[in-house]
Amino acid sequence: MEDASTDTYDGGKPEPSGSLRTFGAVYQGFRENAGFTQEALAPAIRYSAHYIGSVEQGRRLPSKTFIDRSEETLNANGVLRKAAKRLSKQPGLARWFREWAELEKQAISLYTYECRLVPGLLQTEAYARTLFENRVPLLSEEEVEIQVTARLERQKLLRDRPNTSFSFIIDEHVFTRPTGGVDTVRGLIDHVLECASLRNVEVQVLPLERGIHPGMDGPMRLLETPDNEWFAYCEGQESGLFLCDPKTISTLHMRCAKLRSQALTPEDSRGLLTRMRGAL
Repeated sequence: MEDASTDTYDGGKPEPSGSLRTFGAVYQGFRENAGFTQEALAPAIRYSAHYIGSVEQGRRLPSKTFIDRSEETLNANGVLRKAAKRLSKQPGLARWFREWAELEKQAISLYTYECRLVPGLLQTEAYARTLFENRVPLLSEEEVEIQVTARLERQKLLRDRPNTSFSFIIDEHVFTRPTGGVDTVRGLIDHVLECASLRNVEVQVLPLERGIHPGMDGPMRLLETPDNEWFAYCEGQESGLFLCDPKTISTLHMRCAKLRSQALTPEDSRGLLTRMRGAL
């Protein structure tokens, strides 16, 4: 039985989008027309009743496998597949990060390119706290604690999922910005080097000398699910895009591949970070 419980580490549930709610209502209609309860349908499509309920309530983006099995079992005549394609073209807002965090827990591969700051999975508590304490508009002390705790909890993925491949490409200038002061940056680099020593974690630094590169449009994240589906997430100032469209995913794959070839090797990246740490 396949399932992933609703993520609650940041203190709330995903806010349903209009397209998801519509799809959920259509799905519920097909299920009821076929004479299934959620509990009865679960073993037939090998997804939990909780998962089915989340889809019908518009709280979860259905996987391709879920759609394929439901199509056959509910005799949907291709309607669910067509409706799901409409979903894949709907960009989400920042709330979609909660859905992304759910997928992270299942991913077998996760690629991250970052040009603004050290990725959340590699941050220290001091570095994360500095970021949240200086967010504009200001967060309350309680909100800061909630955010820091959530970020540290999410970082357990690196060690809790040793079979997942984590690849990070980070711009060199990110480590030269004195975020939180010298001591915080020293601790940050030490922590990144420690994470990079894990067998399932690869860190590459994109050197300043590279100049123009394929990541000029901003940060991006790609992940592969156990069903070999690929998703992407890109963040902006006050919004984020959760991406499923195959053409867009293909473009981001090409950019990531080029970035990996232009970045320093993992070994040279560790050497550069060590030298930067020593110069502080």
